[in-house]
Amino acid sequence: MRTIELTYPHSLHMEELPKTVSAIGFFDGIHQGHQKVITTAVREAEEKEMDSAVITFHPHPSVVLKKDTQQIQYITTLKEKQDVLQELGVDRLYIITFNEQLSKLSPQEFINHFIVGLHIKHLVAGFDYSFGYKGKGNMNNISDYSNGKFTWQKVEQVSLDEEKISSTRIRKELKAGNVDKVYQLLNRPYQSAGMVIKGAQRGRELGYPTANIDVPNDSLLPRQGIYAVYVWVKNQRYEGMANIGTNPTFTEDRQDVSVEVYIFDYSNDLYGEELIIEWLNYVRPEERFDTVEALINGMKEDEQEIRSYLTRE
Repeated sequence: MRTIELTYPHSLHMEELPKTVSAIGFFDGIHQGHQKVITTAVREAEEKEMDSAVITFHPHPSVVLKKDTQQIQYITTLKEKQDVLQELGVDRLYIITFNEQLSKLSPQEFINHFIVGLHIKHLVAGFDYSFGYKGKGNMNNISDYSNGKFTWQKVEQVSLDEEKISSTRIRKELKAGNVDKVYQLLNRPYQSAGMVIKGAQRGRELGYPTANIDVPNDSLLPRQGIYAVYVWVKNQRYEGMANIGTNPTFTEDRQDVSVEVYIFDYSNDLYGEELIIEWLNYVRPEERFDTVEALINGMKEDEQEIRSYLTRE
């Protein structure tokens, strides 16, 4: 997959670009609804013998349009989004910088520059996609702006349990710790990635040497607590348990949240390695224990429960 980053105005020339079928949207999470839009575009491209593409944006529009929003945490970071799109068979990825100048383009200006101008011959979008200044363009009035230069296709909503699958719904489930439900909404495990960094190293003393993961600030974590997880190390998958929290047994009034992973039956050095955590099941909230012995017993119970859970998976 070729990735092309663009700002307005871009300098690409339509006649130098391949005829393309493109999906368009922000696609945070690339959930099952997004996947239907994207795979529809990939399939149409194959049938029309054209390149397939995805047009997306970064950062999230709320960072630009809402002055009180300085940073947003994403369900899928930009790198994770690229990885998933490649797995879906997309040929080209256009990442458009969302800034104030872009937000002020009229629907016609946006279409001329980023659809016609990128040689998009067929456009696929979700039923609720909008474009142009204040979202005045949408999939119901797009014919007013296409001028016969391209065709388009609207994909209706995808539901689970009679409720729309959406990024908002996924955020709500993550906040509640319902990573098993998020698995269903995404059709894959929810993931977090980060480098292993040095921590307080208390785990070794407790008999549970944990890896401290430096998860990027823009990556959305599930609810604080203990989880059953799979951990990917150098393309190998291992079973384990993870804690998201502040280690209240040892620290009081700590605000910053850490991510620690204990990989079952693993003894190699992990410092400096990038790990990918797949969140499978929420076990319990983080707890403050009165003694170290009580903490160790609690961890042993967690390990037993999680090993039993993973055996059933």
